[in-house]
Amino acid sequence: MSDNIIVVPMPKWGLSMTEGTIVEWLVDEGDEITAGEEIVEIETSKITNVYEAAVTGTLRRITMAEGETAPIGAMMGLVADESVPDDEIDAFIEKFQEEFAVLVAAMEAEAGLEPEIVEAGGRNLRYLRMGPAEDESTGDPLVLLHGFGGDLNNWMFNQPALAETHVVYALDMPGHGGSSKDVGAGDIATMSDAVIAFMDALGLQKVHLAGHSMGGAVALDLAIKNSDRVGSVTLVCSAGLGSEINGDYLAGFVNAAKRKDLKPVVQQLFADESLVTRDLLDDLLKYKRIDGAQDALQAILKGTFNGGAQALVLADKLGDLGVPVQAIWGAEDKIVPVAHAAAIPDGQRHILDGAGHMVHLEKAADVNRLLGDFIADK
Repeated sequence: MSDNIIVVPMPKWGLSMTEGTIVEWLVDEGDEITAGEEIVEIETSKITNVYEAAVTGTLRRITMAEGETAPIGAMMGLVADESVPDDEIDAFIEKFQEEFAVLVAAMEAEAGLEPEIVEAGGRNLRYLRMGPAEDESTGDPLVLLHGFGGDLNNWMFNQPALAETHVVYALDMPGHGGSSKDVGAGDIATMSDAVIAFMDALGLQKVHLAGHSMGGAVALDLAIKNSDRVGSVTLVCSAGLGSEINGDYLAGFVNAAKRKDLKPVVQQLFADESLVTRDLLDDLLKYKRIDGAQDALQAILKGTFNGGAQALVLADKLGDLGVPVQAIWGAEDKIVPVAHAAAIPDGQRHILDGAGHMVHLEKAADVNRLLGDFIADK
């Protein structure tokens, strides 16, 4: 399909938003729109807000009418150059809707699931399991590891789709989400030991690992130390491949106590800064105010990213890993340099345009396809 066709998606405003309703289109089909221009008003269960165009171009199609409700990520419209034929746009819409219907069905099938708590290695760890029953699953389970300051909800666009074929666990690592706030020395080794303890507690002998940012370094460290228990590693905008990292972002995230201070920090995570909404910021601030969370973040900042650099670099150990590894990166990552992906061989690294550090949210369908294909036969 043409790279010149761009989807206008139902946005994600806050961690709890699952769908939105079109209140009013502020532009017409065929209009020229400009990045940053307000083009459609959307109502959610919490707020009504105006969506700003992420790109400049011609709004060739409006695919959702006023009053229509759809899940986040649904196609509201399409931007494309006038030179793109109508039949190519029709084919694009048809294929997108087919793929999105599969994703929605998976999400709805798992909608009633709630996270669970397991005692592992002296800590309570929160996790969410999705997928077929153990005796119906194909292959080893997949464990998803979030980044610094995140939680299991960071995988909300990925876990349901991947759980179509595999048992998938999304884990809150120590210091994050609903897990214990004891992070020990705050280093990667503490985190990888906690993941092994989690696997032992649930009787998971061998798993695939996918780690985002700090979670990527955790996945690498675990695989290097316990290669017999890892089927593959997928690194998503991963730490652990070089010393450089955006130290200002890390310190800013830890120190921000108000919405106005946190917003410019969190905007660095996305290529599309409009994804950073009031609800999203409020949810992050709520987490930071949980008893023990701020101390945990400070400890991890000191133990893992002291001085604004990565304390653990594992790139020189990849050759001896003995476990298949791939890297997925947002081309506009402002947190971990895209250049770090060069540690992964050609054919095993994927740089996705139009996405930043949260590539698995901004380009969920692409990430799901790459990850699903990678673990399918391993």
